Amino acid sequence: MPNILITGCSSGFGLETAKLFLERGWDVMATMRTPARDLLPASDRLQVLALDVTNPESVAQLVETAGHIDVLVNNAGLGAPSPVELTASQTVQALFQTNTIGTLAMIQAVAPQMRHRRAGVIINVTSSVTVKPLPIIGVYRASKAAVNAFSESLAMEMEPFGVRVHIVLPGRSPQTSFGANARPHLRGMDDADYAPLLQQFIKNVQDDKGPVTQARDVAEAIWQAANDPSAPLRIAAGEDAALWMAEAGL
Repeated sequence: MPNILITGCSSGFGLETAKLFLERGWDVMATMRTPARDLLPASDRLQVLALDVTNPESVAQLVETAGHIDVLVNNAGLGAPSPVELTASQTVQALFQTNTIGTLAMIQAVAPQMRHRRAGVIINVTSSVTVKPLPIIGVYRASKAAVNAFSESLAMEMEPFGVRVHIVLPGRSPQTSFGANARPHLRGMDDADYAPLLQQFIKNVQDDKGPVTQARDVAEAIWQAANDPSAPLRIAAGEDAALWMAEAGL
C-alpha cells in the first residue's frame, strides 16, 4: 500500500486524517511535536514521529527517517485572533514560521524524491478564510494565503514531473482545539477602539448557527486529493467552506 506523511497529528484535522488513512489500509507516518502513540489505534502500519516544522534540523531528521513518501500532507498550523495593528511581532513571526515557512520547508525537503520518482502528491491544508476579507484574523489569513499562492505556482512546476499538488480549504471547526489554541494570542479587548469590533467578532462566531466543518470533512477532502488524479487544485472541506468558495467563484 502507499504511504502518507501528515504533519500536526496531535489533534483535530491531522489526527482525524491519520485515523482515516489507517482505516483504509494505508501506511501512515503521523508527526507531532511531542509524539503520543496512544492518540491513534495500534497498528503495524503506523509510525508516530517527532517533528517541529519550524526547526530545520527536525525537518531534515524526519525526512531522513521517513524515507520513501508517496503523499505529503502539510497540516500543522497556528491561529491568532488579533487586529493587524495590535498583532505582536512574536505572534506574526510564529504564524508565518509555522503556517508558511514550515509548510515550505517540508515541501522543499520532500519534493526532490517525488520529482526524481516522477510520482507523488503534496497536499497543503490552508483555510477558507483566505477567500474573503475578514477582520481580526488578518495576519493569520495572510500566512495561509501565502501558502495558497506558492501552492498554485508549485502545482505548475511539479506537473511535468508527475507530482500533483492540492490545496484543502477547511471552514470553521468548533469541534477541534484550534480555537482554544489560538485564544492566548487574542489582543485588543482592553483597547477602547478595537474592543467593540472584537466583541462583535466573538459574538458572531458564537451565535453562528450555520454549517461548520467537521474534522472528518477535512480528512475526506485529503483522501480525495491523495487518490483522485482528477481532483481540482482547490478542494473545499466542509459545507461552510464550500459555500464561501462558491461565493468567491472558486
